[in-house]
Amino acid sequence: MPRNPPTGKTAHVDTFVRDHLPPLSTWPELLYDVPELDYPAQVNVAAELLDAHLDAGRGERPAVRTDTELWSYRELTERANRIARVLLEDFGVVPGNRVLLRGPNHPMMLACWMAVAKAGGVVVATMPLLRSHELTVIAQKARIELALCDDRLMEEMEACTEGDSPLRQIATFADLERLAAKKSADFENVETAIDDPVLIAFTSGTTGTPKGCVHFHRDILASADTFSKKTLPCDENDVFTGSPPLAFTFGFGMLAAFPLRIGASTALVEKPSPEAILETCARHGVSVLATAPTAYRTMLPRLADFDVSKLRHCVSAGETLPLPTSEAWRDATGLRLIDGIGATELFHIFISAVGEDIRPGATGKPVYGYEAKIFDDDLGELPPGEVGRLAVKGPTGCRYLDDARQTSYVRNGWNFTGDAYMKDEDGFYWFQARADDMIISAGYNISGPEVEEALLAHDAVADCACVASPDAERGNVVKAFVVLSAEAHAHDELARELQDFVKARIAPYKYPRAIELVDTLPRTETGKVQRFKLRQLEIERKAAT
Repeated sequence: MPRNPPTGKTAHVDTFVRDHLPPLSTWPELLYDVPELDYPAQVNVAAELLDAHLDAGRGERPAVRTDTELWSYRELTERANRIARVLLEDFGVVPGNRVLLRGPNHPMMLACWMAVAKAGGVVVATMPLLRSHELTVIAQKARIELALCDDRLMEEMEACTEGDSPLRQIATFADLERLAAKKSADFENVETAIDDPVLIAFTSGTTGTPKGCVHFHRDILASADTFSKKTLPCDENDVFTGSPPLAFTFGFGMLAAFPLRIGASTALVEKPSPEAILETCARHGVSVLATAPTAYRTMLPRLADFDVSKLRHCVSAGETLPLPTSEAWRDATGLRLIDGIGATELFHIFISAVGEDIRPGATGKPVYGYEAKIFDDDLGELPPGEVGRLAVKGPTGCRYLDDARQTSYVRNGWNFTGDAYMKDEDGFYWFQARADDMIISAGYNISGPEVEEALLAHDAVADCACVASPDAERGNVVKAFVVLSAEAHAHDELARELQDFVKARIAPYKYPRAIELVDTLPRTETGKVQRFKLRQLEIERKAAT
């Protein structure tokens, strides 16, 4: 029988997050019986990722790289310490308070993350592209009073203090640096429990309502000590880079937790275009690259212009890895892409393969410390060769913040990811399809209903439905089927007008890249839109071209 994970004495004075965790009976079963996960009861993840290296005499080793800066572990730790003092002494943060972070992949974003953790707070990192409405929903859900924001992203942030928003204070990164310059570089980390919440990672479901996935200090360490340590063996000489935002758990794992856990360095790219990523690989001798299949496809024609000879691990996640992309990357670099499936609910990747264990076309096998099974709709386990619902359990798992959807994601102790998979006779897992209405485009999870809601706010739109439309470059794009209102008239610029309208209301990457005007939408007798018919229509159309 798996043993229970350790628990500790909470340091949280503000117990909002702990009080709004789902009932213990609805949590997934945690597997915690591998020796790498034998942590003490009181642990602060920032101390493990930063201070531990100073204690071991590695303070002068490089930690964070950019095109213009290089911070050692000592510099990153001292900046985080000073910001932690600002949080406590100037903003009155107490352990358990939530702090919203808004910024690109920049060293200050990482320093702020670590500072909040050191102060015993709970990080709520958000993507730079989110609009004020989306940020306000997150602030309300997590009852956030303080936000730390990159100066360049303040316009949308400032609008979040209006109305009934709980946000009361916003500090720019420039504010923090000015205040931090007056503080001591010494800081005594709050002695958090290993199971104190440290991160709420928000993700949108099929309804468009964001779900807050709560992760403990131990969850971040456990992911580093399973996937990173066993599937992605690296050492302090490795240099990591990639495109996923630090606000994504995929990004925070690959670009922060994993390199910092082993004393390696991370090269952060604020605007990770294919050229910028390749240039970063060449400039910093990057050995570990993490991005989506779309980016790997886009980089292929440009590879010859950059020296990427130091690469040895290339991780692909965020969407299905097409076999032609995998083969083309191997032909160009000699390296197999390391495919993986993960979920915000479980923090990071839980099925993958590396090196000789890679079977092209398959996602892989359960990561060290995790188990997976395929179930039918009645929760009966299916034999190899049959397609069913993927379920996973391991040292991390789903805990939604005050959300009834907990019992849909976790059933009988298993995390049901919403993916249809097949397991072969050799134990490899093969992706078949998404089991919900999420649209995965260029590595981004986009809620179709959320885009529909934005479109419906336009006077010209009477009804609409958004589905995934196959696309050679992005995997899928958002396709909107739109029924015009009686007063509206079709014209040449209408599609662009609707696209711009959506971009102004929600994160721009979510906008429908294709719009088709229709007279009606297919519906059930009870009035529900039959999106599966529209998806199938798009698949058939693309297959015929």
